Amino acid sequence: MIYTAIDNFYLTDEQLQNSPSRKDGIDEATETTLRIYGCDLIQESGILLKLPQAVVATGQVLFHRFYCKKSLARFDVKIVAASCVWLASKLEESPRRAKQVILVFHRMECRRENLPIEHLDLFSKKFAELKAELSKTERHILKEMGFVCHVEHPHKFISNYLATLETPPELRQEAWNLANDSLRTTLCVRFKSEVVACGVVYAAARRFQVPLPENPPWWKAFDADKSGIDEVCRVLARLYSLPKAQYVPVLKDGKPFTFSTKSGDSQSQAISREAPVSSPPVNNDTNVSKSAPLETGGPKEAKIKVALDKLKDSKLSDDESKSIPADGEGREEPRQKSKSEQRTETSGDKIKERDRERDRERERDRERDRDRVKSRDRDRGRDSDRERDRDEIERDRDKVKDRSHRSKDRGRDSGYSEKSRHQSSRDRDYHSSSYSSREKDRYRHH
Repeated sequence: MIYTAIDNFYLTDEQLQNSPSRKDGIDEATETTLRIYGCDLIQESGILLKLPQAVVATGQVLFHRFYCKKSLARFDVKIVAASCVWLASKLEESPRRAKQVILVFHRMECRRENLPIEHLDLFSKKFAELKAELSKTERHILKEMGFVCHVEHPHKFISNYLATLETPPELRQEAWNLANDSLRTTLCVRFKSEVVACGVVYAAARRFQVPLPENPPWWKAFDADKSGIDEVCRVLARLYSLPKAQYVPVLKDGKPFTFSTKSGDSQSQAISREAPVSSPPVNNDTNVSKSAPLETGGPKEAKIKVALDKLKDSKLSDDESKSIPADGEGREEPRQKSKSEQRTETSGDKIKERDRERDRERERDRERDRDRVKSRDRDRGRDSDRERDRDEIERDRDKVKDRSHRSKDRGRDSGYSEKSRHQSSRDRDYHSSSYSSREKDRYRHH
């Protein structure tokens, strides 16, 4: 029994060799291939979902831990990898929706298995089943972990170790890459993260031929041993020598889990294509007769019917030739030809009638379009006449207004002229009266 603690989930080599998958008859090579395949799915889905590397690393560690307690023959790699990504995104506070995870894994499956990329309907029965299976597998993972999902990665130790050893900056990126690749193996469940970090630093230094202090040994300062570092380097070297991992169906049920429906459809189509070839020749007549009415479509239908009728007539003539003497053969042949000719003529007449009906419908549609165009032109003409009348009425109104304004202006002008005349006459009377009074005063003075 494997017990889980917050900082203690490490197995021995014997426990790994006696894993649940081995007990179900899965060999070491197949188990290694499926583990690498699942980690590849997690890494690729993390990139497509735009998740940080910490989420991907946590998902891969949870994936390895789950298969240390459960068999690959009972839980499919694809759905477990999707559930690990979904759970790790929540643990690392970068949550993603179940819909996004399912769509990404569906797209990856179509690409990896060279299937046509189809649209997964969110309201279909398949999507509802995938969502239920995803949440069910997540509950299985949490149950096996005892709801203890604490993970410590070697990445946080790498930068501190390299800064302490005063190594060149090129080693940091190389050691980081090796730490990411180490998560595809079982190193995360065999050694502590400090040992894995020391092994990654040692492998990166060997690649760039950077010497590390050995007197005293540098790994003792980081709580590691030489045997663990050598084992980490050996596992990484073996990982790089393996070919690209492919999916291997090992479920006991026999039906592999799929995110798409095309894989099952392709298998059924292949079986249906092979079925007519292996069927006995006795049932050819029934197959032909059943398939004939399914085909529809104009002149092609007539040709197919003619060919089928000829085949039937030839078979009937062969069967009757055995029971009837040779004298009757000559009499029956013209009857058979006449039937076939009549059928071809009737089919040709039907086709001609259909073509005529189509032409009539087209002419009717054209006439309707013409009538519509004419009615539109008439309406436009009526509108133009109405606009003309409106313009004329407005012009008349403008003329009347202009006349009224002119008459008012004339009246004003005439009033001003009369006033000026009255004023001039008054002035004249005033001047004349003043002149006469002056003359009288003069006469009086004299």
